[in-house]
Amino acid sequence: MAKTALKAQPRPLERGQRLTLRLGQMDQLGDCIADCNGFPVHVFGGIPGELVSVEVDRCFFERAVAHSVQVLEPSPHRVSPPCPYFWPCTGCQWQHIRYDEQLAIKRRVVESALSAHGLEHMPVWPALPSPQPTGYRNHARFTVGPAGSVGFVNRSNRQFVKIEECLIMHEGINKTLGVLQGHSAETTQLSVRYGANTADQLLQPRFRDPAITVPSGQIAYVEKILGRRFRVASPSFFQVNTPQATRMVQLVRAHLTEKPKLLIDAYAGVGTFSVLLEPFVERVIAIEESASSVKDARENAAGLANVEFLLGKTEALLPQMTERPDVLILDPPRTGCFPEALAAAVKLQPETVFYISCDPATLGRDLAILTGGGYQVSAVYPVDMFPHTHHIEAVVVLKRGSATLPRRRLVLASASPRRRELLAALGVPFDVAPSSLDESAFDRQPDSALYVEQLAFAKAQAVAGTLQDAQALVIGADTTVVVDGRRLGKPASADEARAMLRHLRGRTHEVFTGIAILDAASGQAQVRHHRSVVHMRHYTDAEIDAYIATGDPLDKAGAYAIQHTGFHPVEHVEGCYFNVVGLPVCVLGAALAEFNLDTPFTHVWGKTGDCHVCHIWAPIQEAKQ
Repeated sequence: MAKTALKAQPRPLERGQRLTLRLGQMDQLGDCIADCNGFPVHVFGGIPGELVSVEVDRCFFERAVAHSVQVLEPSPHRVSPPCPYFWPCTGCQWQHIRYDEQLAIKRRVVESALSAHGLEHMPVWPALPSPQPTGYRNHARFTVGPAGSVGFVNRSNRQFVKIEECLIMHEGINKTLGVLQGHSAETTQLSVRYGANTADQLLQPRFRDPAITVPSGQIAYVEKILGRRFRVASPSFFQVNTPQATRMVQLVRAHLTEKPKLLIDAYAGVGTFSVLLEPFVERVIAIEESASSVKDARENAAGLANVEFLLGKTEALLPQMTERPDVLILDPPRTGCFPEALAAAVKLQPETVFYISCDPATLGRDLAILTGGGYQVSAVYPVDMFPHTHHIEAVVVLKRGSATLPRRRLVLASASPRRRELLAALGVPFDVAPSSLDESAFDRQPDSALYVEQLAFAKAQAVAGTLQDAQALVIGADTTVVVDGRRLGKPASADEARAMLRHLRGRTHEVFTGIAILDAASGQAQVRHHRSVVHMRHYTDAEIDAYIATGDPLDKAGAYAIQHTGFHPVEHVEGCYFNVVGLPVCVLGAALAEFNLDTPFTHVWGKTGDCHVCHIWAPIQEAKQ
């Protein structure tokens, strides 16, 4: 048979070509996909729905890559990138997106990845924001360019970009970068690691140039987490965002029930989880395949007699385990777990599995296997380990057997869509039965904390009296805004809303929310409140008018919603962000825990009393401005 010569198909686009495109959904690298006469173009620097002018950087047979050069119809989530290297560098993909929207996107990406594997309606929490959206990275890998200059390589056009300062690097790394700049010609790549809590540093390779005045060639550096010292050698893995690594440990710790007899920490790295969870378990067995990391881990666990480190692959050693652990931590690399490791996890049947993921796609794949093996997803916490980039970390809690769902019916005595959304986000089934209570009878209560508590309880009581289900727990809630000692309710008109917003502008006020949980059968109740201090920005009269035109202020205490994406009235919050939305979930979780309600978030707050979500939303508000 004669062979037919295959002709190369002409590329429909050329490098440097300008196009006007409507941007569609994002790809796995955080770029937007646009259609150009049936040919996909992946655009850096866009937001879905925008109309942009782009320049083509490279063209392949199946797609083109481009970057945005002019935004013709901007998204309401667009901001000016704070870094001058945003486009030429491409190391940060999302600096042009408001930080709160970055978090929302990351949550949706996790939900989508789980749904792709048949795991719809999972309890995916709002993404936990980084306390430091900039200056958070403790590890940098730089490329050395002409004349010893230091920088990064653009991922689209592969051009070298000299960097004087990196927005997301810790200031200690940027100081070292300043010393290295123009003096690094003796190598082609270099690495800087920095202890955010110790100021210890590792710089490799060793430099001979006397102009480089910082020490180099170290084989390890030291960092601290929760007061515990960790040695990290050059080849060893360590999380790049120290505050968020701390938060992940705290999340796992909060979900530990009683004192587990045995915890197996697979893919243990330098022993972060093993060491920091050791006081809360009787014994730890840690598995790690990197000899360098195991050496570090054994030093980090010095003095802890109940921690054992095994050198080897998890997929080889976990199937050999004969003792059933109470808790199993799986913290695999981006490729996820090997099938042998997942099969061993299912066979061992620990009561609780914590899966730490840095890739939503492999997370969905592996969770499908674990849930098929008898586990139920109790909670999914996206953790923003990498602000301004498309990368997503997640902590997933799985329980053996039946799902950790409420055994009693929950009824929300509120018509507020914000409260419904927050309660739904916690992964807790509930019904809604709004109260028709006349609230005017409580207006004479001078104490605002007592005012919201009494109203919340009265609402719960009114709804409980109408229910046929004696096993129901009714949640009542009420929020009020207090300025100059005067409570602001919901405005009765646009003019009243305008007056309220002008009165609050540029000033500080208080927000009180009362929470009441009422047992419809016994009459037992838990009544609590939370107070937040809110600092408003100096918005203009034009912004007020535009906001009022949306109709949003008319059903809000104080005539504003902190979460409104177009108005953004709040500059900073002291205390609980969700309290200002209308439902402090930390207070709710602690109150529900008093009724022994088995839910994911009562495990967290009912046990520790610490809020792992609310108190870290203040940095988001600052990042919005």
